[in-house]
Amino acid sequence: MINYIIQVILFQVLFVAVYDFFLSKETFFTKNRWYLLGTAVLSFVLPLFKIPTVQKAVPQEYYILLPEVVLSPQKVIEKAAWYQSITYLDLLFWIGCVLFLVMFLVKLERIIRLVLQYGTTPKGNYKLILLPKETKAFSFFNYIFLGKDIPLSKQEKIIQHELVHSEQKHTLDLLFFEFLKIVMWFNPMVYVYQNRISLVHEYISDAVASKSDKKENYINHLLADIFQVEHISFINQFYKHSLIKKRIIMMTKTQSKKVKQLKYLLLIPLLGSMILYTACSSEEVKIEKQPVTVYKTEDGKIVKKPSTGYQSKYLDIYLGDGMPNAKEYSIDELREEEKGEYLDLLKGFNKEGMPQLNIRVFEAENGRKMVAFEKPHVEKSETQRKNNYQDSEDIPFSLLDKVPTFPGCAEGDKDCFHKSVSKFVQDNFDMSITKDLGLPIGKKRIYVQFKIDKEGKVIDVKARAPHPTLEQYAEELAQKLPQMEPGIKNGAKVQVGYTLPITFEVK
Repeated sequence: MINYIIQVILFQVLFVAVYDFFLSKETFFTKNRWYLLGTAVLSFVLPLFKIPTVQKAVPQEYYILLPEVVLSPQKVIEKAAWYQSITYLDLLFWIGCVLFLVMFLVKLERIIRLVLQYGTTPKGNYKLILLPKETKAFSFFNYIFLGKDIPLSKQEKIIQHELVHSEQKHTLDLLFFEFLKIVMWFNPMVYVYQNRISLVHEYISDAVASKSDKKENYINHLLADIFQVEHISFINQFYKHSLIKKRIIMMTKTQSKKVKQLKYLLLIPLLGSMILYTACSSEEVKIEKQPVTVYKTEDGKIVKKPSTGYQSKYLDIYLGDGMPNAKEYSIDELREEEKGEYLDLLKGFNKEGMPQLNIRVFEAENGRKMVAFEKPHVEKSETQRKNNYQDSEDIPFSLLDKVPTFPGCAEGDKDCFHKSVSKFVQDNFDMSITKDLGLPIGKKRIYVQFKIDKEGKVIDVKARAPHPTLEQYAEELAQKLPQMEPGIKNGAKVQVGYTLPITFEVK
């Protein structure tokens, strides 16, 4: 999601830059209005574009070992306080949204209050609201607000100006950006866009209203007096001091030649580069013809050695995003308790009907043991080797663009997914099921394997446990996981497999 937001802001910066440098000084006011509206919408759509022809083949299935879920009779007592589970970035976002929503409602309430307080006078295609002891002049949809203290000689011109705003539905443009400010209050480009389109609205209205009189007379009306200004961002107002100079410059400007409309063609290469950027933004995956193991020697040198006889598939819960620069151990070199721990884990994978894996052990520079489970190498035909990338079992899970999204999590939030699955198990696993099964005292494990298909549904649930009752119970529990948003690779939905270890202690 953060990557998406960054792309939206980046595209908006580029669109506004093109507008400011090439289009803002031209007199194609209506086209500029639609340019600003259209590019504001496009900036949200373009990051979603994916072009299949420039993308890699999409593997159909991935596997990953989830963090272990530890259960105990005191799990309710040991649960973290509610405030410890809050994502403060999300909290800040929602506080901002609520604050800007309240500000919008306050502004809207001020407009409604003026209508109710002073009443309306129907004038054909608009409604006039006269404001006593005021020199304000602004419009909101087909409501024109006019201060009674504005001289009668100027009122007609102001009404003509505001009628253009009303007839061309300029208020809708400002409301659109006002709503964007509520959901993207942190994005400075939304404010820039609203400022630019407010100025374009004034250019359009000036161009229409000044046709019925000499431009010099119209400009004199703008300069004659200093009027009050209503500070509401989604209304069109006749007198806004910061805009008057720019409006006068544009009214006295020579009409732009039609050939300059070709400047809008700058959008073509700009859009093309943006689509290519979003379609190719995923890092290209390079798969070597033969797997390579990386070692760190005693003198600190990094050595790469072909992994003869193996085609590896590393689980990123242990190894991060790739093979570590670490010393490799034989499983027999480990302490008996460590060896038993890993072999017990391996049995959880190698249950009938599950992928059959081997085990390799590494030690990182900080001394921490890490383990990789890998699929034994199988010789493939030339055709199979060419299609190696499409063999989903050869692709590490860390290469997914977006992991499946658990309900309530931000899109593709891997950490939130892990925590949510763990919380689901902790909240719904009934520890009483482990009693009266005759299990020996000590730590026990259940391994649950399931897949999240392309529709986000949990399927193919299998479990291995120290008792058949626990296997059945674990499978039923996993099947109750909610439907999620599926994993994504290169813009396509993929099926993802998981193995979930659950640990509990029998006393």
